Amino acid sequence: MPGKAKIQPMLRLTGTFLDEITHDIPSQNWSVEEWRREFQLYQRIGIDTVIIIRSGYRDRCIFPSKVLPGLLPVFDDLGRMFLDLAEEAGIGLYWGTYDSGSHWHRSSWWKEVDLNKAFIDEVVGRYGDSPAFKGWYMTHETSKFDSHITEIFNGIGRHCKAAKDVPVLISPYPQGTKQFDVHSAFTLEESLDHWERIFSEVHGAVDICAFQDGQIQYRELPAFLRGMRALADRHGLTTWSNVESFDRDMPIKFPPADWRYLRLKMEAANETAEKLITFEFPHFMSPRSCYPAAHNLFRRYCQHFSIEPGPI
Repeated sequence: MPGKAKIQPMLRLTGTFLDEITHDIPSQNWSVEEWRREFQLYQRIGIDTVIIIRSGYRDRCIFPSKVLPGLLPVFDDLGRMFLDLAEEAGIGLYWGTYDSGSHWHRSSWWKEVDLNKAFIDEVVGRYGDSPAFKGWYMTHETSKFDSHITEIFNGIGRHCKAAKDVPVLISPYPQGTKQFDVHSAFTLEESLDHWERIFSEVHGAVDICAFQDGQIQYRELPAFLRGMRALADRHGLTTWSNVESFDRDMPIKFPPADWRYLRLKMEAANETAEKLITFEFPHFMSPRSCYPAAHNLFRRYCQHFSIEPGPI
């Protein structure tokens, strides 16, 4: 008789983004004390990776950069704080790059790259010797072969690796119907065609790809993840999955996810990803989040995986 199929153990979330530029979610006004408790919680529940979603955006930065023009005043060095707390907790940190919010959208991709090159050199000069500095995150998100994305990935990603040779992560998104109208949304075949072209041109500049999962309908997600895993394998990329812990189905931006659908997405990603990360634990899953529903989502998650989180 044929043997039973091997059941793959369910992956937990082992990484989270950190959003302290607060582009489209609110600041929680945490001090180092709140963040230290948060990192200690990550250590207890198995989160071994944190990813700064962007260390600079438009006129804001998480440290007082001297190379970014026209910044608002920066009173605290959150970059140093995150690296020090990660080191204390034995957690690896991926450093997010700079997004002008302008140049690359206006097809002046070289200005975006040049700003980032100077910024990356500054980051390495300030923080490159931190033992917690384990990778880079290229913050420029895309769904398709457009906006000179390969020039941006190559220009920034290769400079990241030249400045500090650690893995480079990207987290693009599907051009799905939760974000785009039916005339603009892509079929799976169209998405694969676009990403075949991107992956084939950025070899050596990108190491890890973690697609977001919130822009695509739940029923379409397993096939999309399988297709992208096969594509990444052909191009020698590591596949993670960015399992979004906020809800895109509601008419407001953005409540914590419904546990039933977060679990559904995690189970789909379990078949294809080597690691599950989320955007974004502090706001949408932390027991100390400003959203009460996040506290409940954290309890459901811990109950499902039989996690004893320790003191909250």
